[in-house]
Amino acid sequence: MRQEISPEHPSPAPDGRDRLPGTDHPSPIPQPPSPTAHHPSPTVFYGGQAVIEGVMMRGARHMAVAVRDPAGQIIIHSEPLDGVIYRSRWARWPFIRGAIALWDTLALGMRTLAFSANVAMGGEAEETAIAESKQGSQPAILGGMIIALAVATALFFVLPIFLTGIVDRQVPSALLRNLIETIFRLVLILGYMVAISLMPDVQRVFGYHGAEHKTVNAYEAGVDLTVPNVRPFTVIHPRCGTTFLVVIVIISFLLFAVLGHPPLVQRVLSRVLLIPVIAGIGYEFLRLGATHYHRPIVRALMKPGLAVQRLTTREPDDSMIEAAIAALKTVLDAEGAPQPLVRNLGSATGA
Repeated sequence: MRQEISPEHPSPAPDGRDRLPGTDHPSPIPQPPSPTAHHPSPTVFYGGQAVIEGVMMRGARHMAVAVRDPAGQIIIHSEPLDGVIYRSRWARWPFIRGAIALWDTLALGMRTLAFSANVAMGGEAEETAIAESKQGSQPAILGGMIIALAVATALFFVLPIFLTGIVDRQVPSALLRNLIETIFRLVLILGYMVAISLMPDVQRVFGYHGAEHKTVNAYEAGVDLTVPNVRPFTVIHPRCGTTFLVVIVIISFLLFAVLGHPPLVQRVLSRVLLIPVIAGIGYEFLRLGATHYHRPIVRALMKPGLAVQRLTTREPDDSMIEAAIAALKTVLDAEGAPQPLVRNLGSATGA
């Protein structure tokens, strides 16, 4: 389903197109919740990712991507998430769901990036692009996913092994070798983030990333989703994929330390084959941390991962927040979720 939203006229226009709701009746600007405040307890965690000139949001059963075209309108594509991996009971099992979520995030990300690129360039092919990629098996999309996984694996899991090999003979301890490998891995990931953050186009994507976080934070704090309400919230969110990468690095060190320092071929194979296991453990840790984020000890444990989000988020402008709100409200409407989220003071969950 596709919608067009004008950023300047929130109420329905004579041409019958949908407009961004809520911005013509701004409510008082709320203060962001304090770190120890009790937050609403959503039964579904909503989230998404930034795309080119827009934001993708998803829930348990639907997704929506809102992209601003060159004319300034917000183009929305939404669809149900009704594939086998969304319906299967085993796909919701702890640890299994983490590996599936990694693949699903990559698949949705590739598809929505293709859609956003077409819309942002003002092309006429966005409907065709979505139709072709809807099954997730379009050769270009599938090929891109395989290449992305291969490059990420080689750069962040295999290359640190060879870099560590430079000092292998000078380091007798297997534990210390694994620590050095982990440091190389972390440096490569952080270096990559810093390098791409210097690109102007990527800086705009990071602004939309910040808008996505602000909007989810505002929804989970139980406020109406309007630009004035969303603007004061932080660009940091405990369920962010950037934090997930830091968690992955830490878990990989602990897991690889147990394996010791096997011969080179075995080390390479172990790093590659254990990626789904590491992803599964990391996903559960991040989910648990987000659920108990109000607890000081949990916030302290997650602080390093949250700090790294400063590399991949920027303060968004109002137009970016509008796009994020449009995407999230589309998903909430499709799933019949409460707007705003009703506060549940009997249960505290992370923001």
